[in-house]
Amino acid sequence: MAEKNQGTRLRQREPLTDAQMLMFISIAIFAAMYLAAMLTLKGGFLKPQQIFDLLNDNAALIIISCALTIVMIGGGINISVGGVIGLTVMSCALFLNNTTVESGFLSILLTFLLALGIGLAFGIVQGFLVSYLEIQPFIVTLAGMFLARGLTTILSVNPVKVTHEAFLALVKTKLKISWLGYTAQNGNLIPAKIEIGAIAAVAVVILMYLLLRYTKLGRNIYAVGGSQQSALMLGINVKSTLFWSYVISGLLSGLAGFVFLMHKPAGNASVAMRGEMDAIASSIIGGTLLTGGVGNVLGTFFGTMILATIQKVIALSPLNASWWQEMANGAMLGFFIILQSVVLSARSKRRARAMAKKQTDPASSPNPPPIR
Repeated sequence: MAEKNQGTRLRQREPLTDAQMLMFISIAIFAAMYLAAMLTLKGGFLKPQQIFDLLNDNAALIIISCALTIVMIGGGINISVGGVIGLTVMSCALFLNNTTVESGFLSILLTFLLALGIGLAFGIVQGFLVSYLEIQPFIVTLAGMFLARGLTTILSVNPVKVTHEAFLALVKTKLKISWLGYTAQNGNLIPAKIEIGAIAAVAVVILMYLLLRYTKLGRNIYAVGGSQQSALMLGINVKSTLFWSYVISGLLSGLAGFVFLMHKPAGNASVAMRGEMDAIASSIIGGTLLTGGVGNVLGTFFGTMILATIQKVIALSPLNASWWQEMANGAMLGFFIILQSVVLSARSKRRARAMAKKQTDPASSPNPPPIR
């Protein structure tokens, strides 16, 4: 019993991992930033609807940021996600406008499967090239981005607005939460509204968190990202792990395209043009390292919310020009890169000192000398 209690106390005293530490830093910065916006700008930031608006407007970005996080934890990169979203949106818009399927539900289901199929195709091909042919992931996904953009332009140079009635009805469907609403000046209660795409984005974050934390594939992705050589020595199939990380990333990209279409039911060649860059920035701000082995999709979620809050604050301030948004994103990304370096370096030195102290302290050894 004493040994069991001692083991429980030791588990309780285990320090936070690097990913958890960086995630909590991102959460704290988001909370401080949002609180500052509430105190200074007030307006919509005082209403819960503002949080829902951030989710509604950035649901697709949250999903592809999770896709990037999974690949980056495994030590790879995928810069084709924005192109896949553009291709998915254009393909689905054209399919909905030209489908001969009379059932509204069936046509929407086929559109959803088309979106997943496009993302899955890119994920399988790129995953095979990266993992089994060992081609550099940056080159492979760069080619995938160009291919997706080119196919999007071939489908239609002009914008395509969705006219499918059943799909437009789905776009207008929102979950209403009355007790989080507010009273308008005319006395009417305006309930808080959240779109289906935002709910899907939150569900993706939860599912990917569970996959990375509690499944064998998730643990293998962390191991491969930390060191492929060590993962091989542990008996992990590195090629299969990398392949499935890209498959999941591609699948999430297709889903993000469908979610984007539900938020803005129109396709054009410029859809999600900077999506991959914003997704990478969200992942890094959320605590994911480009070197691999460290990351958390919960941190990525708050990284996306940080960028979304910056965008909203700048839009409501006098500095609402587009270049201020770019400068703010760049400054925030640079700040987090430096912060990650400082935090991880300090933790690494502290762990090294603790290990050295443990090795030199006789009382901390497993079999201390008897007391005479």
